[in-house]
Amino acid sequence: MGIFDSIKGEAQRNFIARADSAKGEIVYKYPEKNVRMKTQLTVDADEVALFVKDGKVEGKLGPGRHTLDTNNIPFLSRLLEGFTGGNMFMAEIFFVSNREHTGVKFGGPIGDVRDPETGLGIGTMVYGDFSIRVTEPEKLVVGLVGMGRATNEEFLGWFKGQVLKVTRDRTAELLVKKKWPLLDVTSGAYVEEMEQEILAGLKPHVDSYGLTIVRMGNFVVSIKPEDEVTLKKLSKDVAYSRLAGGFQQYAQGQAMLGASEGMAKGGGGSDGAMQGMGMGMGFGMAQMFANQQNQQQQQRPAEPAQAAAPADTRSPAQRLKEIKELKDAGVLSDEEYAAKRAELMKLL
Repeated sequence: MGIFDSIKGEAQRNFIARADSAKGEIVYKYPEKNVRMKTQLTVDADEVALFVKDGKVEGKLGPGRHTLDTNNIPFLSRLLEGFTGGNMFMAEIFFVSNREHTGVKFGGPIGDVRDPETGLGIGTMVYGDFSIRVTEPEKLVVGLVGMGRATNEEFLGWFKGQVLKVTRDRTAELLVKKKWPLLDVTSGAYVEEMEQEILAGLKPHVDSYGLTIVRMGNFVVSIKPEDEVTLKKLSKDVAYSRLAGGFQQYAQGQAMLGASEGMAKGGGGSDGAMQGMGMGMGFGMAQMFANQQNQQQQQRPAEPAQAAAPADTRSPAQRLKEIKELKDAGVLSDEEYAAKRAELMKLL
């Protein structure tokens, strides 16, 4: 090492700041532990500098340029090394950014989610990004960074796992409680509600580390194309079965329709004859189905007869007044009012 390199190295030891290459890091650890007194330390406007010794935060400095001296920074006296005659102190210095870091991407499988509409368990994926901000630097450094997670890649990987876990749990919970069809969820119809639920679910997981997930973005829940086709078909069948009075009735109707179409398109004989046979077959099966329905209704126990309505004891004048009020309210048309009035006038 030349004399100029030695001079440069000595000069750098008299100035401490975040390295330019680490401007994007949420936490930057200064590489040197032995620091000379009177050293100039620069803290950027969007960060704080923490002084840590033996796993304990001894003090912190906010934005600005600071001269490291016990006369103006009292907590440094706890870091002094006696054998240096008070000229040096030993500590780990962490620069922690407290601005909002956006565009942290995450994604992966959240497992099988049961669709409330069809009852099928469908493999589901989630993608998106979130923003993160340090709210309590001391908790972050002692908690995560103290366990060896100092770079963005190291400790943000842990948070991405937490986001996936909470997303999986909250998605399944919302589908069950809200009865949201999975196709509606994957269409993005409930993105805002899901993001709020996930943010609320993440809060207890990240608060203890002095961090907060500020917001989520580009949030997408997706399924495989073939599963989407299956869900759409089953959802249509479920809707039709409800209109038909039940799945069994819908299935029988589909069978009759398929049989009649098959007979109409079958080979042999003239087309007109086969179409007639197909239509006859379809009508015959429809009639058989109708007869079965009638038999089932006849076999049901007779419902008890309803009690006769009590006799109307109101006078004709009272009833005339009532139908006049009904006409004024728009319940009775002019023709209906005239007919009822004529009947009541006969009773006067």
